[in-house]
Amino acid sequence: MRPFELTAPTTVEAAVAAPGTYLAGGTTLVDLMKLDVLTPQHVLDINDVPLRGIDTTDGLRFGALERMGAIAAHPGVYPAISRALLLSASQQLRNMASIGGNLLQRTRCSYFRDVAMPCNKRVPGSGCPALTGANRMHAILGTSDSCAATHASDVAVALVALDARLRLADATGTCEVALGDFYRLPGDTPDVENDLRPGELITEVVVPRLDWAANSTYVKVRDRQSYEFALCSAAVALDVRDGVVADARVAAGGVGTVPWRLPAVEAALRGGPATEAAFEAAAVVAADGARPLAENGFKVPLLQRTIVRALLELTEGSSR
Repeated sequence: MRPFELTAPTTVEAAVAAPGTYLAGGTTLVDLMKLDVLTPQHVLDINDVPLRGIDTTDGLRFGALERMGAIAAHPGVYPAISRALLLSASQQLRNMASIGGNLLQRTRCSYFRDVAMPCNKRVPGSGCPALTGANRMHAILGTSDSCAATHASDVAVALVALDARLRLADATGTCEVALGDFYRLPGDTPDVENDLRPGELITEVVVPRLDWAANSTYVKVRDRQSYEFALCSAAVALDVRDGVVADARVAAGGVGTVPWRLPAVEAALRGGPATEAAFEAAAVVAADGARPLAENGFKVPLLQRTIVRALLELTEGSSR
């Protein structure tokens, strides 16, 4: 780890007044600093900034510094969000990691984390060895000739499915942006992962009220049941009335360079029967546009099956 300057602002205004790298739970930043993947000169410890709290009176609101464990345990949180958080990390990490930091965590691509290897995310223009190398864990959706790294956050998948928004602050004021629009596809600039500008800070996560989101879940497929990143995941909310799907929200993780919303699957589900056969037919379009690499083609059928599994979890007891 290289030397850096540390300050600890206590207000949002002070936090956005000077450029630097924000430190919240530190569960990602500190690891990457130890590896020399990130080498910030100025770190701002924002843990004393008043950005905590969980409000469930009309939709959901989470302060950006609220810990993942607290949100997961709150009784008013939609099941897809709670389950995504519980499956994200160990209890110790959930008690440390902030919701804002989780949404900004960097990819777990081994080439990105190894400073001896080229990586377009870390050093623009240096190349992407994953395209022809070890790529079993990599993305099949949203990739480019410059990058195929997956987005690492579980809860971001659930939040994108539920139309979450971020409240951002900088020296000029505040604004809101849809989380699904916040993340950027790699294209030719994979080092630019989102639309957070220098001096801008996430202050709050806002999830609009959706009464039928109580019927939601998050399914995560991984190599082991203990702390591990997703090979594939699905966040699903389903509104079923008299055996017919009135509405649906579906997003996938572990397969995209960003949390991957699946509007085509949602459209295929709406108005159809809540049956396994209908779910399987709708899930076929989930992998439209996929570009599998040499070692991750299995993610195409895995994505389809994971979505069906999540849908069936929400319709147990209904007619199939």
